[in-house]
Amino acid sequence: MSAASTAEPAFVAKTKAGRITDFVDSRVGGSGILREFGRKVFPDHWSFMFGEVALYSFVILLLSGTFLTFFFDPSMAETHYDGGYIPLKGVEMSVAYSSSLNISFDIRGGLFMRQVHHWAALLFVASIAVHMLRVFFTGAFRRPREMNWVVGSVLLILAMAAGFTGYSLPDDLLSGNGLRIIDGVIKSIPVIGTYISFFLFGGEFPGTAIISRLYMLHILLVPALILLMIVLHLFMVVVHKHTQYPGPGRNDNNVVGYPLGPVYAAKAGGFFFIVFGVIALMAAFFTINPIWNYGPYDPSPVSAGTQPDWYIGFVDGALRLMPGTLGNWHVEQIFFGHVFTFNVLLPALVPAGILFTVMFTYPWIERWITKDDREHHVLDRPRNAPTRTGIGVAGFIWYCVMWAAAGSDLIATHFHVSLNDVTYWLRALFFVGPIIGFIVAKRVALALQRKDREIALHGRETGRIVRLPHGEFIEVHAPLDEYKRYKLVGFESPQVIPALPNEHGVVTRKEKRRAFLSRWFFEDRVAPATPAELEAAHGHGHEAVEAAEGSKSLTH
Repeated sequence: MSAASTAEPAFVAKTKAGRITDFVDSRVGGSGILREFGRKVFPDHWSFMFGEVALYSFVILLLSGTFLTFFFDPSMAETHYDGGYIPLKGVEMSVAYSSSLNISFDIRGGLFMRQVHHWAALLFVASIAVHMLRVFFTGAFRRPREMNWVVGSVLLILAMAAGFTGYSLPDDLLSGNGLRIIDGVIKSIPVIGTYISFFLFGGEFPGTAIISRLYMLHILLVPALILLMIVLHLFMVVVHKHTQYPGPGRNDNNVVGYPLGPVYAAKAGGFFFIVFGVIALMAAFFTINPIWNYGPYDPSPVSAGTQPDWYIGFVDGALRLMPGTLGNWHVEQIFFGHVFTFNVLLPALVPAGILFTVMFTYPWIERWITKDDREHHVLDRPRNAPTRTGIGVAGFIWYCVMWAAAGSDLIATHFHVSLNDVTYWLRALFFVGPIIGFIVAKRVALALQRKDREIALHGRETGRIVRLPHGEFIEVHAPLDEYKRYKLVGFESPQVIPALPNEHGVVTRKEKRRAFLSRWFFEDRVAPATPAELEAAHGHGHEAVEAAEGSKSLTH
């Protein structure tokens, strides 16, 4: 008997859809990919949804942006407006601004789609920022996820770049003022700044080419890079497996949760439409960027009370905080026949440079200080890493001070205070605020650790006071269940690592600096309760009660 006669017959689908699916699968092997990916287990926690919000916002940005590209003309050629908005009828303006007005007033659904696009952009940047804060405070950036943290940092910068290039496109007075600031920052670069400005704007500011060039960046290069970063991020999430919060049965060798299919696939689909619905409601009921109120851009007028979108505000705020003189020294200087405008260059580049440099390098800085090169898949509670939490709060306050400074004029006018006083207070907070924030956040984290330790050892306070037979009054504590007790005691508490000699028996200066930072990180610590301490505390002889409040009855 031949081998052909003993072979099993090939599978033939009974339905048309099945035959098409089998045809595709036999050529691309999709079933194996879906089978493997569908078995991936993901933990369930509300804080993980911020990353999903960012992803879904980006999808909405692509859909709404595609609609807007059909009608937007990025030309800076001059024209006279002849659209449906009567107050600007006959006003000379650029074709870009005219087409933006036409989208808002003459294209069916155009204003709604513009506002969907803008609100989705704000939510995209905000969700990335909050997601990265969650990653930082819980220590999810540690090995093996250092490169994924870098990808997230790049993604945040690209999101800000996409937002800036996007809100500059309408060529209205507000966006033109933003471009004027960028032009000033570029020109403050010594020697080459003016050449870069001429090249970018196509001549003297505002030039004739900047809108079309920003348009190409906004719809092609930046979205492509964002999409690449998202793919890399999701790929590394799958390869490294998802992090999870501590709890019984959870460790660095497993993931406790639900499989992607069908549980999370159904949840993700529903959550996408929730995000889409919320953005649509915001776009329908809340006006954002009413360009018709600003008018076309004209370099001659200077308008007060203007601020960029919130994620760029920290750069504008830093520029407002920078003084023109430091004592008797003028910040603007002339060297070798060239003007060095440090009062523009320093605030525009240094704070952002410090912020993003620390972001990119922090995983390696902490790993060097702690000498911890292990893989971590279980997250930290922020209170159990008090120094890291303090650093995060300090950086957040530093950013918020600059962000608030971008609206210093509005703070002064709305609260009827001096603009100079607002500026002086914000300058002081620029330096003092992060220090205060670090100290307070670290002390609060340590206090919460002490409270957790007390609850783990003695139980939860019930508010019931009883008198013992020998006359002593005590408060009765309700015992914790095993899950809650594990949450309070199941964490690592690193200790100070002193300076260690190298292979030649020499303690280097670099090692001494690491030891100093190690003391700064871990000298103040609250050790978790040990099993012996728990056993001793639960056997101290005080009466324990059940925590079932519903079993109590009222008597009259």
